[in-house]
Amino acid sequence: MEYFLSALFFTLLGVAYVKGYDLVKRHSPDHLVHFYLIMATIRMLLVATVVGLYVFFTENREDTIRFAAIFIIMYAIMMVVTLKLRH
Repeated sequence: MEYFLSALFFTLLGVAYVKGYDLVKRHSPDHLVHFYLIMATIRMLLVATVVGLYVFFTENREDTIRFAAIFIIMYAIMMVVTLKLRH
């Protein structure tokens, strides 16, 4: 269940990035750098918050380590995909 929600989380973040990128590119292309930096910060904070909450509320150490590792790997893949798609 956690992995499905994680995939959904990253899908929603990716869609928000793509839609926001298109919107900023259409209306104010000079601000694309600012948009990217703001979205990268938001994504990083959201990922850190989700992993932190999971670690805080889960008692099984092995599950926590596995979830955190997979979540961080998914974050890295999402960063590579968004960079390849839009740059």
